[in-house]
Amino acid sequence: MRVFLDECVDWRLSRDLIGHQVMTARQMGWTSIENGELLALTSEEFDVFVTVDRNLAFQQNPVGLRIAVMVLRAPTNRLADLRPLVPELLNAIASAKPGVVTMIGAA
Repeated sequence: MRVFLDECVDWRLSRDLIGHQVMTARQMGWTSIENGELLALTSEEFDVFVTVDRNLAFQQNPVGLRIAVMVLRAPTNRLADLRPLVPELLNAIASAKPGVVTMIGAA
């Protein structure tokens, strides 16, 4: 799968997503793009959008887009807090459905 990491996700998490082509907002030059436009851009080039922005699911409507959205729910966006979510994230990526928002981790 082609996976996009939002700029609020530590880029080092990409190392743990083995078996997937992972790019970050910084690598794509998309660090200053707002969520609505960013979702539209990523849906053209990626299969999965990973973020820690819990509001994204409420502010944007991914229905109709060709991308699945994964929201990581951790105490912080520090790598140490995100890494325990990797097994659940990998399972979610494997069954990702376009236009669907999946919450990963505890609330």
